[in-house]
Amino acid sequence: MGRIATAPDKARARSRPLLTGRVESVEALTPSVVRIVFGGDGLGDFQVGEFTDHYVKLQFPREGGSKEERPKVRTYTVRAWDADRGRLTIDFVVHGDEGVAGPWAAAAAPGDTLQLRGPGGGYAPDPDADWHLLAGDVSVIPAISTSLPRIPAGRTAHVFLQVHGPEEQVELSSPGDLEVHWLYGDADEAIAEAIAALDFPAGTPHAFLHGEATSVRLARRHLAIDRGVPTDRLSASGYWKRTLTDEGWREAKADWNAQVEAETAAPRR
Repeated sequence: MGRIATAPDKARARSRPLLTGRVESVEALTPSVVRIVFGGDGLGDFQVGEFTDHYVKLQFPREGGSKEERPKVRTYTVRAWDADRGRLTIDFVVHGDEGVAGPWAAAAAPGDTLQLRGPGGGYAPDPDADWHLLAGDVSVIPAISTSLPRIPAGRTAHVFLQVHGPEEQVELSSPGDLEVHWLYGDADEAIAEAIAALDFPAGTPHAFLHGEATSVRLARRHLAIDRGVPTDRLSASGYWKRTLTDEGWREAKADWNAQVEAETAAPRR
């Protein structure tokens, strides 16, 4: 599902060679999520590293455009990579005819091809953390699903996921002591308020806050300012912003990063 990368992440992803994936299978996981498995010889150079939030930059041809026109780029989380079989799994959020990637995924069929670069990434659960907190919306489910198996047995993990309704819930599992909190609706403050109501376990969490930008910002501010969680224990990224197109959000992301850092660096009164 879609995400926006930070500048260092983008540089790493852009340095990767352009690869081609062939659609092997298409599966509707929920009314709004389509899982596509890519394969083919064009993924022969694909490799993942130590991160659990790996992502790729998918290259979608412009509708009605010539081959010379630059494609529209959308960044999506790697749900799974099977190196032995050369299979790359990506989950797409589909909302009717909205956007570029969703409609493509809804119409995809075995044999279709798509070019991509990557992967990049920057987060993995710290096995030595006292406990773990992961939060976001439906766009973050793949990254959280991939991260949970890396949490050590018995270590507490609280997951907050904001979806439209029960039909968007998926099964999540972890060796850790997992508690999943499902939140319904699209209120920007819902995740921050739910985290604020949580009786925190002892110790310092390692937190993963990704998804809609305003929601991420509010949750990060609560953890850093109200709860005193060190910012180096917070992985926070706005994958998208409700009021902007993907292109508009890419342009605004650097300013957003600076504002988020500044508001939690300010001295307390």
